[in-house]
Amino acid sequence: MTSTTAPAPPGAASTQTEAMRKGRQADSARRRQRVIAALNHALDDGAEITVAGIARAAAVDRAFLYRHRDLLGKIHALEAAPPAGGTAGPPVTCASLQADLLAGHERAVRLTARVRQLEKRLSEALGEQPWRESGLGAPADIDALNQKVTHLEQQAIDLRLQLEERDQDLAAARAANRELMGQLNATARHR
Repeated sequence: MTSTTAPAPPGAASTQTEAMRKGRQADSARRRQRVIAALNHALDDGAEITVAGIARAAAVDRAFLYRHRDLLGKIHALEAAPPAGGTAGPPVTCASLQADLLAGHERAVRLTARVRQLEKRLSEALGEQPWRESGLGAPADIDALNQKVTHLEQQAIDLRLQLEERDQDLAAARAANRELMGQLNATARHR
């Protein structure tokens, strides 16, 4: 069984649409009021103002703030503005915080390089200590040993190439010998 519904009268659909539109506008207006109240509350408390923080305080999505550019502009303006309370010292701005972050990052890079240098020196010192204690003396120069290893590896490669050439020469000589022996045997049979 198929049930059919009667089509809605022409004016009913537009009335429902109008009601939905007004409801959406009212909801948007309530959200805007919550955002403005959250901004005012953050200003009064001297709290940090960020898009995520205001959205959380107003119980709205960040997407709502990005759709309403005027609210987003207010948040960004208050975010970049120096704090209202008179603090001792220079004002803290986004640019000064970024400069501090960059300086901190550069210092961390320098300290990391220094730590690596000290670890290397410690490793070398601890490596020499057992040699001295054993009475064998200090280890030979590592660079000289590495050069000798490289030289011996190259020598081994050269010898391998010479061996391959001689193997090829030997295989060619064997093939020529078989051919000559075959010719000699063939001529001996014909006689």
